[in-house]
Amino acid sequence: MYEELKKKYDKGYITKATLKGWVRIERKVKGRGITEEQYEQITGEKYEA
Repeated sequence: MYEELKKKYDKGYITKATLKGWVRIERKVKGRGITEEQYEQITGEKYEA
C-alpha cells in the first residue's frame, strides 16, 4: 500500500488528508493502511492527527 500511495501523492493524485485517512485505517486494521512513519516518509512532514 505504501508504494502505491507514495506514487499517487508524488503525482498529485491524492492529498495529505487522504494519507491521514490511510493512517486511521492502519490503526483500526493492521496491514491495511500506512503507519505514521510511512506518512512522514511520503510527505516529508511530521504526522499530526
